[in-house]
Amino acid sequence: MLIQILLIAATLLLLLLFLRHHGKSKTAAGVKLGFAVFMIFGVLAVLLPNEVSKIANFLGVGRGTDLLLYGMIVAFGFATINTFLRFKELELRYAKLVRAVALQNATVPDDDH
Repeated sequence: MLIQILLIAATLLLLLLFLRHHGKSKTAAGVKLGFAVFMIFGVLAVLLPNEVSKIANFLGVGRGTDLLLYGMIVAFGFATINTFLRFKELELRYAKLVRAVALQNATVPDDDH
């Protein structure tokens, strides 16, 4: 039960952070920090699998591997949201660029017709 609350809270927090602060330097630093913490946890899980199982049991998950799977699900959701928002930002930049080029290359039609 506790793990479900934590996973839902983490997912909602990630969604909120990326929808509100995407593209700012604080978000980029947070992404790097979150990734580093996740990778350190992964290394510790490999080195100390019994400790991960203890943490999993404390959180209400049966096995440490299940806890890692749930963490990967959250990480995948995070990566998906991040990729979507980056593509959306690039799409807006390209649209602005196309408009600027079109206006720059625009010609005035002749009134002779």
